[in-house]
Amino acid sequence: MIKLAVYGKGGIGKSTITSNLAAAFAMRGKKVIQIGCDPKADSTINLLGGQPLLPVMDTLREYDDVSSLDEISREGFGHVLCIETGGPTPGLGCAGRGILATFNLLEELELFESVEPDVVLYDVLGDVVCGGFAAPIREGYAEKVLIVTSGEKMALYAANNINTAVNNFADRGYAKVYGVVLNRRNVPNEYEKVQSFTQEAGIDIVADIARSDDINTYEDQGMTVIEGDASLPISQAFFALADRLIEEEQHESCSL
Repeated sequence: MIKLAVYGKGGIGKSTITSNLAAAFAMRGKKVIQIGCDPKADSTINLLGGQPLLPVMDTLREYDDVSSLDEISREGFGHVLCIETGGPTPGLGCAGRGILATFNLLEELELFESVEPDVVLYDVLGDVVCGGFAAPIREGYAEKVLIVTSGEKMALYAANNINTAVNNFADRGYAKVYGVVLNRRNVPNEYEKVQSFTQEAGIDIVADIARSDDINTYEDQGMTVIEGDASLPISQAFFALADRLIEEEQHESCSL
């Protein structure tokens, strides 16, 4: 099973990357779960035709008890199973605790045993890798971390913080950084800036996502670009990353 957590600076495009990657995996015939770990609960919206999913925390507040996965999930494009953790009432409580509460519930409902996914993607809020926000990279959840960044100074600063934090967890059996997704903003010398960071950090750029109006066009229609037009060059960049991860997972499974 591919278990991947996606981190990066707030607003850097994690949800776009994650949902398009989920769609690409689904188009490759994989059974996919995407879990949005953000109080905004908008990670999966473009897999769901632009219709938001009621977050787990909102469901628990409204109904007190959840007894089945159907109450907190919905199938989206490519049969991707979508779940949003949500968070506390704005201004009250800790969003990280919302993630922990959701993960505990998912264990009780035996999500992975019942669905038996090939791929699980966690789309995690901002550049915080502590408390509940570290839950996706703990042993038993994600095994690999994708860091999304552009060549902008603050995005690279956040990427460095995430890489450092994940490395500090290495002795606890947590996930490891798999690589960096360059989500371009067309800043000067962007590739060189990101490459300099990755070389110093000892990690790879595993995908280079061009800035594309096609992404915005299809998101305005409540779709990923994969659903909108899988033949586009921007769609092929997501397929290439999915294929890379699939091939490496197959290699790792054969070597066990």
